[in-house]
Amino acid sequence: MPIEKTDIGEFIERSKSFPVLDVRSPAEYAHAHFPGAYSLPIFNNEQRAAIGTAYKQQGRAVAVDIGLSYFSEEMKSVQKKALEIFEAHEGEGLPTFVVHCWRGGMRSGAIAWLLSLYGYKVYVLDGGYKSFRRWVLDQFEKKYLFSLLGGFTGSGKTELLYELEKQGKKIIDLERLANHKGSAFGALGMEKQPSQEMFENRLAIKLWEASKTATGDPIWLEDESRHIGIVHIPNTMWEQMRSSQLYFLEIPQEERLEYITGEYGKFSTAELSACVLKIQKRLGGLETQNAVNHLKNNEIKECFAILLRYYDKLYQHSLMNRENISQILHKVPCKSVSSTNSLALDPTG
Repeated sequence: MPIEKTDIGEFIERSKSFPVLDVRSPAEYAHAHFPGAYSLPIFNNEQRAAIGTAYKQQGRAVAVDIGLSYFSEEMKSVQKKALEIFEAHEGEGLPTFVVHCWRGGMRSGAIAWLLSLYGYKVYVLDGGYKSFRRWVLDQFEKKYLFSLLGGFTGSGKTELLYELEKQGKKIIDLERLANHKGSAFGALGMEKQPSQEMFENRLAIKLWEASKTATGDPIWLEDESRHIGIVHIPNTMWEQMRSSQLYFLEIPQEERLEYITGEYGKFSTAELSACVLKIQKRLGGLETQNAVNHLKNNEIKECFAILLRYYDKLYQHSLMNRENISQILHKVPCKSVSSTNSLALDPTG
C-alpha cells in the first residue's frame, strides 16, 4: 500500500476520521502533542538521547545504525499497538493512519514503511509536528469576531457559555482548555494543567473549528485574565479580546456569594486555606487571618464574603482598564445566577 504525504490542512481534516500516531519519544509527546493523537514512540527517551549523542559525536551513519538496531526490536510490537489503536478508535474497514514525528523525517518514515508492509493505508504529515506548530501560531495572528461574557466572581459565566452553545452559538471554554478556573482557587477539582505549548495546540484547534462555521457570528468567550493558572492567552488573541464586545452580568452580591459558596464549599478546610494563603500579600494580613479563621470555624460563607470583595475589586480594575470601555461594555441586569440561562444576548451590541 503506497504511503502518501499530506499537508497540514489535509492532516487536520484526516485526523477527524483516522487515528493520528505521534511517533516521537514519550517525553516529547508528554510535553505537547496534536490534540487527540496517540503516542506510538519508535524510540524511548533514553534511546532517542543515545541516537542524538551518536549523531553529534560520530555522525549520521553511526546514528542511523543505532536507530535501526532499536527499531528492529520493536517492529512486531509497533504493528500490534497500531492495530489496537485503530480498533480502539472505532475504525472500520482498511486500517488507516496519519503519522508524524518531529520534522516528518526518518521516524515517521520508518513507521509508515512498516505499517504499509502490512497493507495499511498511511498518510505522513509533511514537515511533522514542527509544521503543525507553525500552523498553531499562525491561528493567533488571524482576526476573529469575539463576544465576551463578563461579570464579577460567582456570576455563573461558564454555565451561561454552555447555554449559549445549546442555542447554537460558537463558544470556546478557555478554562476547560487550561484545566483551571482562573483564580487562586482555580485548580481545585481540576486535572493537572497542560504546558503552555499544549494549551496553545488545544486553543488553535478550537479557534479553527469555530471560525470555519461562524459565518459572521461571534465566537463567545469568558472575559478572562491574561493568565489562567500557569498558562497564558497568546498576546495577539488577548489584545483582540480586550477590544471585543463585552456583556457584563450584573448579579447581586448576595446571589453571587451563595453561588460561590456552593461551588467551592465542598472542598476541605485545608485545601481552601492553602488557596487563601496564595493571595495573602495582596489580600492583606488582617483579611487573610480573618478568612482563615472563618474556615477553621466552618464559616464558609463568611470566608467567601471576604474573598468576593477582594476579587470584585480586581475585576473592576481590569474591566475599566480598557481604552474603549464605553463603546464595548453592555451591562446585563440579572436577578440571580440561574436567571442568566434565559438571557438572549445581542452580539451586535
